[in-house]
Amino acid sequence: MGIAKLVHLVLDLLLMLNTIFVNEKADYDSSTFNRSFFPKNFTFGTASGSYQYEGAYNEDGRGPSNWDTFTREQPEKIADGSDGKVADDQYHRYKKDVALMKDMGMDAYRFSISWSRVLPNGKLSGGVNQKAIQHYNNLINELLSNEKIWSTQAISVLSNLGPLITKRLDFQNYAELCYKEFGDRVKHWTTLNEPRTFSDRGYNSGKHAPGRCSAPIGNCSAGNSGTEPYIAAHNQLIAHAAAVKVYKEKYQAVQKGKIGITLNSHWMVPISEASDDIDAAQRAIDFMFGWFIDPLTHGEYPKSMRLLVGKRLPIFSKTQSEMVKGSYDFIGLNYYTAQYATNVPCCRDIPASLLTDSQVNLTYVKNGIPIGPVAGSPWLHVYPRGILDLLLYTKQRYNNPTIYITENGVSEVDNNALSLEEALVDSMRRDYHHDHLSLALRAINEGVDLRGYFAWSLLDNFEWEAGYTIRFGLYYVDYKTLMRYPKLSSLWFKEFLLLKKNRNA
Repeated sequence: MGIAKLVHLVLDLLLMLNTIFVNEKADYDSSTFNRSFFPKNFTFGTASGSYQYEGAYNEDGRGPSNWDTFTREQPEKIADGSDGKVADDQYHRYKKDVALMKDMGMDAYRFSISWSRVLPNGKLSGGVNQKAIQHYNNLINELLSNEKIWSTQAISVLSNLGPLITKRLDFQNYAELCYKEFGDRVKHWTTLNEPRTFSDRGYNSGKHAPGRCSAPIGNCSAGNSGTEPYIAAHNQLIAHAAAVKVYKEKYQAVQKGKIGITLNSHWMVPISEASDDIDAAQRAIDFMFGWFIDPLTHGEYPKSMRLLVGKRLPIFSKTQSEMVKGSYDFIGLNYYTAQYATNVPCCRDIPASLLTDSQVNLTYVKNGIPIGPVAGSPWLHVYPRGILDLLLYTKQRYNNPTIYITENGVSEVDNNALSLEEALVDSMRRDYHHDHLSLALRAINEGVDLRGYFAWSLLDNFEWEAGYTIRFGLYYVDYKTLMRYPKLSSLWFKEFLLLKKNRNA
């Protein structure tokens, strides 16, 4: 008997024992909660990112991305000094990974098309890498041979700060190349993934590429945390709108696809019932979520941001505002955790920055009690209620847009002291997905136009500044052999997803 089959048998037994003995508070019986509870066409999938997964960093004509540069020049900002040169080696192992998704019963795969792989010089004029085009065609065709497919475009070069139209045109050209090459089969596009993270971590704290910040905020050689995050976000919104405009004008009618953008947000809970703290929670949401969804819905930034950031916040021209407003068919939401918000009095004698402009202090603890159990990442405390609150908030405040949960998941610390068998028993992750899916279903029943749920992540992978020190995968990756092993959570998903299919077979 092969090791993979043996692992499956052991975990099947563990899943049964866990269900019976370990966690009596939740009902893990797939006959009482499974995909059949969701709308008929609801999409279940899993997600990945090109730099985090593909590896093959210098193969088949791929050019360097900003993360290649960042991990090479600032390795001290990665917890274990690692990089994505090999990652999960999905570039060579995609067929096996598609088979894993099929085995679980997933409908869709949200993957990214690496800009630096298809356009090694960052510009269309620099030449198209046909080997990269062939690779993504192979991946897409492999996915289509099984079920549906989703794609998301990865932002890897759009890191300019100035109003240089050339970079925006480069992004537009990159997007259009993807539509031309893959749009006959890819029916859902997202232009950007977490532009807020890119702006904050890249230009405020400096913890992500390109690693810019003000000295009081982070350890960077250059940058301005009070201006650059807002400029980076502004440029991304305009580039997104330009890419959407091209799709809608030239491709959508023929290809019959949908296009949107993926935003991330925590849920913010007032630390008290005081009006100042309630207002602080609203400002915190404005500075994380409203920063992007307000322009997309209304054509301008939230009032609180305009008031507090002042002249440092860029202004949309009338033409730009009209182009950005309504530039989506759906909104992708990445939700992981929640925080308590406390009002901070204004006018402190500290440098302006994205961190301080909202005049809010965010914490995970109230009266010594965490908002939820801490996961492997210090920023991730488990708070399932937040996914319901965020969905209902979006419905009520932003005209009930079509939404997909494009990421939701939980991390654990990479613990070398555990045996493989012990590492595969990720009960916390199974509980996390069960509880969040239960509340996502409640949101649907309360009128939210939620169409799908994508688990982060299919595999353990390179997790940005955390490197390989934490694991988010439904499948365990042995980074020495790159073999994949199913965790308890993947077997739970398999029962949850396949029951209805088997009934209808």
